[in-house]
Amino acid sequence: MSNHKILLEESEMPTHWYNVIADMPNKPAPYLAPDGSPIPPQAMEAIFAPALVEQEVSSERWIKIPDEVREIYKLWRPSPLIRAHRLEQFLGTPAKIYFKYEGVSPAGSHKPNSAVAQAYYNKVAGIKRLTTETGAGQWGSSIALAGQMFGLEVRVYMVKVSYEQKPFRRSMMQTWGAEVIPSPSNYTESGRKLLAEDANNPGSLGIAISEAVEEAASRKDTNYTLGSVLNHVLLHQTIIGQETRKQLEKVGDYPDVIFAPCGGGSNVGGMMFPFLADKAAGKNIRLVAVEPTSCPTLTKGHYAYDFGDSVGLTPLMLMYTLGHNFMPPSIHAGGLRYHGDSALVSQLYKEGILEAMAVSQLATFEAGITFAKTQGIIPAPESNHAICAAIQEAKRCKETGESKTILFTLSGHGHFDMASYDKYLAGGLEDYEYPEQAIHDALDHLPKF
Repeated sequence: MSNHKILLEESEMPTHWYNVIADMPNKPAPYLAPDGSPIPPQAMEAIFAPALVEQEVSSERWIKIPDEVREIYKLWRPSPLIRAHRLEQFLGTPAKIYFKYEGVSPAGSHKPNSAVAQAYYNKVAGIKRLTTETGAGQWGSSIALAGQMFGLEVRVYMVKVSYEQKPFRRSMMQTWGAEVIPSPSNYTESGRKLLAEDANNPGSLGIAISEAVEEAASRKDTNYTLGSVLNHVLLHQTIIGQETRKQLEKVGDYPDVIFAPCGGGSNVGGMMFPFLADKAAGKNIRLVAVEPTSCPTLTKGHYAYDFGDSVGLTPLMLMYTLGHNFMPPSIHAGGLRYHGDSALVSQLYKEGILEAMAVSQLATFEAGITFAKTQGIIPAPESNHAICAAIQEAKRCKETGESKTILFTLSGHGHFDMASYDKYLAGGLEDYEYPEQAIHDALDHLPKF
């Protein structure tokens, strides 16, 4: 049997992030103001560090990773690529299954790849405080950790339903010195307005973004940080796919299909963007974003300009959206409960370069438990979406006899998600197919200009 783990030395870690914009067949559409006029990049400096705004609009193919950021990355990077031999044997598939394991970071997910970079650039810009939102708590944990490393205060608006479901994520953030506020809250005008309409509002990523953006815009010493969606966030995550390519080269392999869980797009961009040039050059590789059936942004959303938050404080982005006032069900994959998708991921899906599929909540937990029983790692509920798709593909290979190479991102471990597993094991979880009518109603509120 070949090796389980394929490892890189620290000296082999990428020195640059890969910017997919340089190789996209069509350049991204501009961000717009509510009246439909293009927003100049400088306007974004009201809440973002200048270097991050520069990365947001850059078309340079390679952007250097600062030495200070690489040194912190070395606490857990390069992360292992693992051949899932035991899962393959259990499924009886001729396919080879690999997963890139990002749960080795201190925060337990891939999110610190961007959090450390964002904290660094804000520190250099003289910023003292950071605000952010978090769903499942993985991004909040990551920015709390990064803020601690660079001496920045951090306030996290955590989606209320996740705040209640995942108390130990909250504890992690507080251990690293962050303040954690359940959202919607009374701390902001947008939060107070929503609570006045519904005191039991469970919250959403869109609402938490509104609160964090509002606070950052109102204080000179404070900037906003985002864990997904924006171009610079996906840029930072491309270290995942770059490392994976090197690791597969070491064993003389290459993926036929890549699966990644998809909420805002950081996982998809991080793993898949470094493989896009191969696809453009004619390589036969499938790149598949996997989302929940309860929040089917790519598979059932509308490609249109929309706000990134619920209240309408962010620029308008051309993306697949379910409508900025869409309220997703309180599923346990909190990191995937977002109404929109990265503009870059959306455009590449629209152009047929990326694929998308949706899987149901019960099927994802079943897949996660199969994975835990065979490979030992208990995955985060978000990661279970990619595992579910990979298992389905491996089963198809068993039927057809094809020996495909399947790759997926295991974006984080599920140690702080055990209440979700408890509920699944007790039969307390259910599947949500989001009603078509509700999606159409939410899309009626798309900005018109």
